[in-house]
Amino acid sequence: MMNKKIYISIVLIAISLIFSDTLYADVKCGEAVGEAAINGTDIPSAKAEAIARAKWSAIEQLVGVEVKSQTIVQNMAFVDDAVSREIGGVVKSYDVLSEKKGTDTYTVRIKACVEPAKAEKAVSALARNNSVIVFVPVKKAVSSPTEAQFVETNVLSEAIISGLTESGYTVADLASGQTSDVGMVEQALKSGNLLSLRSLLYKFLANILVIGSADYTVSTEKGADIGYGVKMPFNNITVTLTYRIVYKDANGEMVILSAGSKSDKGMAANINDGIRKGLNKISENITPIIVNKIAEHTKLSVKRVQVKVEGVPDINANFEVKDMLTNISWVNSVEESGIGEFVVKYSENTIYLANSINQKERLKVSKFTPYLITVKYK
Repeated sequence: MMNKKIYISIVLIAISLIFSDTLYADVKCGEAVGEAAINGTDIPSAKAEAIARAKWSAIEQLVGVEVKSQTIVQNMAFVDDAVSREIGGVVKSYDVLSEKKGTDTYTVRIKACVEPAKAEKAVSALARNNSVIVFVPVKKAVSSPTEAQFVETNVLSEAIISGLTESGYTVADLASGQTSDVGMVEQALKSGNLLSLRSLLYKFLANILVIGSADYTVSTEKGADIGYGVKMPFNNITVTLTYRIVYKDANGEMVILSAGSKSDKGMAANINDGIRKGLNKISENITPIIVNKIAEHTKLSVKRVQVKVEGVPDINANFEVKDMLTNISWVNSVEESGIGEFVVKYSENTIYLANSINQKERLKVSKFTPYLITVKYK
């Protein structure tokens, strides 16, 4: 019989190996590059910024982000500070493989090990309230079995995108080169399981998704007898759109904001021309409805953010600061509560307010929380 101590040791080793495998299975590693500008002779700050950018690049590579946060948030050290700390550290470890000081930039290459689940949370923390993904394919008449059944970019989706863009939203058209995601969206619509769509929001740093599909029926075919020996000169097509507006709540759950359907008719000698005419009529009616639903939803995300500006010398400078804050995109209003003290009503993710303030020539963010931003006036 096996010695009891030996048996226990074997069991403990086996358990440790299982947990070790699980631990390493939950961490992925890869190389990434980061670059930052050197401000005067402050090389340590530039190096820290470059490392932060490299870490975020590693995170985005893992999640498969299409819209890089660096394109919309300039100060990545600031983002790293504000987001990584909140989620307990996305990058488990990293090593600087190489570094190079240029004339006015500092570049680093790192190997970073990232926890996938936390990486998604990190990217999600940068998602924009006013960014929308649109995917509304339209079924068409096909002439051969190999021809695609659905048109992913069409007059209906273009009308919705145009309406949202004109209202100031940032819009990502999923149909533009994202063929790998089309099947996933169609499956989610059929099954009703919307959780799989969260990855799309991560990819585009968005919080709202407009999905749907348009189908058609031929009510009366061209050439059909319509009585008294008269034949139908056109195809009479009924087009029906079914859609959903989905958003991700604070807990990461997918919630249906609105759902509906709309039908209209189009007449043409060619079936696809009839479908297009029906879609044009639907788009005129449904686009303002979708835009208004999203506008109502984003109004609910408006928050009151305290902005404390240190070093404001007088009332004239206070007016100047207020004017700078008022002209930031998605700022609803700015209230003064004293010299250098403001309450900003803001409908976007607060980190973008802080980033926008930081881009002002005479303002520098020194501290950030979702409801309090401390700024130094220069």
